[in-house]
Amino acid sequence: MLNLERLRTLDALARHGSVSGAAEALHVTTSAVSQQLGKLEREVGQQLLAKNGRGVRLTDAGRLLSEHAARILSQVELARSELEAHRGQVVGELRLSAFPTAARGLFPTALAALRAQHPALRVRSSELEPESGIASVVRGDLDLAVVLDWYNKPMPVPDGLVKASLLDDPADVAMPAGHRLAGRDEVDLGEFAEDEWITWGEGEFCHEWLMFTLRSRGVEPIVGHRAAETHTQLGLVAAGLGVCIAPLLGRYPVPPGIVTVPLKQGVRRHVYVVWRADADRRPSIRAAVEALRAAAAAVG
Repeated sequence: MLNLERLRTLDALARHGSVSGAAEALHVTTSAVSQQLGKLEREVGQQLLAKNGRGVRLTDAGRLLSEHAARILSQVELARSELEAHRGQVVGELRLSAFPTAARGLFPTALAALRAQHPALRVRSSELEPESGIASVVRGDLDLAVVLDWYNKPMPVPDGLVKASLLDDPADVAMPAGHRLAGRDEVDLGEFAEDEWITWGEGEFCHEWLMFTLRSRGVEPIVGHRAAETHTQLGLVAAGLGVCIAPLLGRYPVPPGIVTVPLKQGVRRHVYVVWRADADRRPSIRAAVEALRAAAAAVG
């Protein structure tokens, strides 16, 4: 009989293309991955991996078995989902993530409600950027992820995932109280051509969105500082070091010495939660989505 954990290891290797990538996804050592794959080869009596430079590649037998492994793991998740639905109780373990401002703005309310309403459910949460959260759900490392995209830059959602909208999150520009535009009722992004921006890390989805949006307004961005968390960015703004985009979610309390001004463009982030379609019937998934929606409805 094929061992499920060894199939999971093979599936991770097929998805990530390397032993180190599979180890990172499974939160184990590269040695553990190699041992599991070696046992699987002995179990099936065929070579599944071949050397490829400094790495490895799947043989024809390895590719064939990895395709079956993906389907088997999906069926296992579906069986788990249907058994949980049959019992009709919100129990077991639920693993979810959110990007930092959603973790700050939604998780305390939503997770406290889940604990109060469903004490037999064990919830494990973490902060992850949207791309990483989606990838973790696809791999099966997480059950749900709270992610985002922007009004003018959608986030691709892979096939096999379901999504539910949580809220549209308005974003203003945060600037020092003494800024030349601080007294305005609204501003245009094109008016910040000479300002230094405090933005997210290089390559992060929100940073790429800001660069794309400013350039579409004819502004070549001047990036002064980078910080992952909104409150770190606001602290830098309060010190007079630049301006930043300040979404409503997770913004408060705003440090003294800062003014937030709405944008004429009506800039908004779309915040939603994603999970695997094969887990759609799990009561714990539905309970978590309801709790997140209730927490989102209270944002304002």
